[in-house]
Amino acid sequence: MISAEAADMPDDGAARTPGRLRRRASRLLSQLSARSDRLITEGLGGAGARKWHYAVLASLEEYGPASQAELSGRSAIYRSDMVGVLNELAERDLVERTPDPDDRRRNIITISAQGRRHLRRLDKVLDDLHDELLAPLSPAERDQFVQMLNRLLDHHARAS
Repeated sequence: MISAEAADMPDDGAARTPGRLRRRASRLLSQLSARSDRLITEGLGGAGARKWHYAVLASLEEYGPASQAELSGRSAIYRSDMVGVLNELAERDLVERTPDPDDRRRNIITISAQGRRHLRRLDKVLDDLHDELLAPLSPAERDQFVQMLNRLLDHHARAS
């Protein structure tokens, strides 16, 4: 006999997952995160980009020019990795580096016009990938889900 809980599960292998595991938000978030990461990495790769490229371009577009250290903080990219990301973006003329007039040892990074166009293309790619990832949810449920995730992340960011 199949339990009511198992009967409600999709027939894709999840039916063999113990119910107590399907009730653990941490496990569910981890599994969804892994699926999301694969989907986004592959999708952006097909568009000639990486997640970090998108994070830097989005940060520059929304908040304006910044030093490498500021960009690192805004985008949650380690400072040691930021140089490589910026080198990749600069090689493709998506960002511009100029010496900081207040401190010649620092560079100020600015998104280029080509970078803005590329960011708009990546926005479309990500919109389509998010539609795929969140396909079972209605538009209202998607908005609510994203709001709840932001609330959780904001709470934990303040706590740390």
